Amino acid sequence: MKKVVKIQPPFAFDEYTRVLSRLCEDDGGGFLITFPDLPGCMSDGETEEEALENGKDAFISWVSARIDQGKSIPEPKTKPVDYVSADFSGRFLARLPKYIHARLVKRAEREGVSVNALVLSFIASGLGQN
Repeated sequence: MKKVVKIQPPFAFDEYTRVLSRLCEDDGGGFLITFPDLPGCMSDGETEEEALENGKDAFISWVSARIDQGKSIPEPKTKPVDYVSADFSGRFLARLPKYIHARLVKRAEREGVSVNALVLSFIASGLGQN
């Protein structure tokens, strides 16, 4: 087995957008962390804090392996926002056709999450694809 040496990434961990999603109990519960700009880079943890710490390790390992393979590291396309000092309430209202609302409710029930969590994961995933 080849040992990959951990290196200092060309871009800092905090420069990349991270998406934390709650995992349903069927998937073991806890939280999943993904990086929209780094395909396949992910980790998880029992708590949000643990997922974030494990995400830092996954980030370093992903970057190190990629460089070891002679591949470039994608630049951060989406910069994280300083949500503490920014003027965002985290709330918005959207009207949906009844059939879409019904499908969201059924999907959320199947996945064992709230409709809010489901919609948030869809939005975060869609924003990460830009």
